[in-house]
Amino acid sequence: MNSDQESYLKTYAITDPGSRGEINEDRHEITSLEIGEDSPPITLAVVADGVGGHKAGEIASQLAVDAIISVVKEGDISQPLWTLKSALLEANHTITSQAEVDETKKGMGSTTTCALVIDYHLFIASMGDSRIYLIRDGRIRQLTVDHTWVQEAIENGVISPQEARGHPRRNLIRSYLGSSNPIQPDLRMYLADTETPEQAEANQGLSLIPQDLVLLCSDGLTSLVTDEEILTILEKISDKEQALQKLVEITNSRGGHDDITILLLQVPGEELFLT
Repeated sequence: MNSDQESYLKTYAITDPGSRGEINEDRHEITSLEIGEDSPPITLAVVADGVGGHKAGEIASQLAVDAIISVVKEGDISQPLWTLKSALLEANHTITSQAEVDETKKGMGSTTTCALVIDYHLFIASMGDSRIYLIRDGRIRQLTVDHTWVQEAIENGVISPQEARGHPRRNLIRSYLGSSNPIQPDLRMYLADTETPEQAEANQGLSLIPQDLVLLCSDGLTSLVTDEEILTILEKISDKEQALQKLVEITNSRGGHDDITILLLQVPGEELFLT
């Protein structure tokens, strides 16, 4: 573990079960890693959201977090995308294997989204509708793509983004850990709407700059709070712990119908770190 975490990235996390009074099926972790004597500073952040309506969602999400961290710790950090892909595949195998031998866990699943920062270079992977955002220079950008029915409908021109927010199928997930179908971890990082999938994957290793914010969250936040509102709160409230608490409060004031988990990685702004 890196004992000098605060001088590398400032990290914040919050999770809340929402207003439903039910068990929180979200799991998360931010961990600092040292892999080898000459390892650069490394931070791994993971959010996993137990798939709603499935048995043992909270177990699946914890298995996902544990498996992903374990694989990355033991992985080849010189091949970050291969390592992240392997981590998600292992998490999927772990979840499906346990579901096969325990009837109480049959059908359990989890979304996940991961951010791996190696010496201020960002790599991501995702499955499902948990998201990663980059906040830079007063703008917010969703780097991941939702694996949902409504996202596919938007891409095919069936519905508009505005119609998607209240659509009855907005929670229908197409791809997640624990699926009975073969999975394909998503390694795309979209920095512009016009990019092809190949261009998006080539964005991996994005150089972070001072004051960048990388936000990971479950859909409990984004189903009720817009990207612009997230940006406004993070820019208006300098204390980021208070900012995350405010986002949770806003979500719950609008119904809080799902678990809410938010992780934030902040690049310190005292000096330039790029080489």
